[in-house]
Amino acid sequence: MTGLISQTDIAAIAPAGYYIALRVGFAFPLEEVNALPADWVEHYTTQRFMLHDPVIRWIYTNTGAIRWSEITLDDPMRVMQQAHAFGLRFGCAIACFDGNAEGQRSFGSFVRGDREFNNAEIAVLRAYVTRLHHDKAPPTNLTKAEIEALRMVKEGKRLKEIAHVIGVSEGAIKQRLRNAKLKLGAKTSAQAAAAASEFGLI
Repeated sequence: MTGLISQTDIAAIAPAGYYIALRVGFAFPLEEVNALPADWVEHYTTQRFMLHDPVIRWIYTNTGAIRWSEITLDDPMRVMQQAHAFGLRFGCAIACFDGNAEGQRSFGSFVRGDREFNNAEIAVLRAYVTRLHHDKAPPTNLTKAEIEALRMVKEGKRLKEIAHVIGVSEGAIKQRLRNAKLKLGAKTSAQAAAAASEFGLI
């Protein structure tokens, strides 16, 4: 499979479902896609499997790709056995990490009911998660002045008030916000402030 991979392609490779979490910070992902069967998600959630799931434990301590069958961690809650009962028999986990102190982790867990994932499929899934991880990286080129203006927008301040507090013209604030919107891919200042907040920049 060449070119850009779509969610349709991923669904064909992982017909029993998948879960992708992008840019997980302290606790929650910046974005997630849950295409696992609803009955499994409900069972998994009500049983509080996440803390005991060997796949999740592998994801948070490794990078790369692995078949579920290759994970040798203990499974005291029999999460994998219960997943099999829901038709989730063969899986593959992918984990990416920035590798620095502020690094964020992205991961995916992909499932089939009929057979193990082959190496080519795992390579496609790994490339997909890695691309999404990099695409969702926070911008590193926002200036302190742009971040300061975005913080005040988030606080609900108007242009005139921001300009007065900072001690610059309204035109200077407009330019800072225009630059920030461009760097964050936002249409409005409120969207830019929300994006900066999601990235942990403000």
